[in-house]
Amino acid sequence: MLVVRAINASDLDALYGLASQVGTGMTTLKPDMKMLGDRLAIACASFAETIPPEKRDYMFVMEDTDTGRLAGVCAIKGAVGLEEPFYNYRIGTLVHSSRELDVFTRMETLYLSNDLTGSTELCSLFLHPDYRSGNNGKLLSKSRFLFIAQFPHLFTEKLIAEMRGYQAPDGSSPFYEGLGRHFFKMDFHHVDDLTSLGKKSFIAELMPRQPMYVAYLPDEAQEVIGKVHLSTAPARRLLEQEGLHFEGYVDIFDAGPVLQARVSELRAMRDSMPAVLDAEAAPEVDGDAVQAEPYLVSNTDLKDFRMIVTSANPHGGKIALDDDELHLLRCHHGDTVRTLSLNPRKHSHV
Repeated sequence: MLVVRAINASDLDALYGLASQVGTGMTTLKPDMKMLGDRLAIACASFAETIPPEKRDYMFVMEDTDTGRLAGVCAIKGAVGLEEPFYNYRIGTLVHSSRELDVFTRMETLYLSNDLTGSTELCSLFLHPDYRSGNNGKLLSKSRFLFIAQFPHLFTEKLIAEMRGYQAPDGSSPFYEGLGRHFFKMDFHHVDDLTSLGKKSFIAELMPRQPMYVAYLPDEAQEVIGKVHLSTAPARRLLEQEGLHFEGYVDIFDAGPVLQARVSELRAMRDSMPAVLDAEAAPEVDGDAVQAEPYLVSNTDLKDFRMIVTSANPHGGKIALDDDELHLLRCHHGDTVRTLSLNPRKHSHV
């Protein structure tokens, strides 16, 4: 059985194994033992609430309890850009016109921006290829929304997610080759490694501050602005189901889209509900059994947050879980849990 839970100090070696599978383009999850060890220490301090909310980095792992193997990882950073600059390109428009020549043109531009500084960030989502089936990807990605809905006071109002940008089959980035290489004079993977290690001062030192015209870029670079990596497309769809959307910000290296949402407008904030664990709970309406749909269920323990997907459905403020599910959540009958349908309801405006 699978459970998504708060990471703990004993997960470092397995986390390194997952990071080794990721590949390039995800700067927050590199197979660097020191970097991962430092991040895990911050994550443990975050769940223990021994550091301020804006410095927290909540990391979650998906564990296969039958084997003890880690199947995936994801995270929420309390706030970005408060200790080191957080850069994006904002896509804008410049208009050039001449009445005398009867010329009017709209030109798309890229502005180097720190607009998203201070936002809460969803990041580091990775599911091992062996587990990419069924509802596993949804369970891993959407666990973060249930955590936010349970503890909204820990996060800022704006939520963002940087998506990995498009890469060619050989691993190169058409956007970087068309723009970044001219300024950084190094290959994409080297830049990717430097940013993952927190070495970002060179961005401000080398990138031009004036707006850049998109039309000046090679066609291959223009075509991938706002496009995601092929393996990232499912993750983008899941985030959009939960209320995130693209508002014209992209990564400065690979031009991957940055999705945004207001925390208060997330589906989980609107639709998730507390329920009491009750063995006698019966999901019936007017004597007719309700057709079971998959539900996300989490405990309400910040220090030992755990979440599963179940076919049990809440009804009347109660839900009945079997003994194995109670064990996975480390809950008992009478405890309160938080529930959310795995898939958006048809009436949901997400």
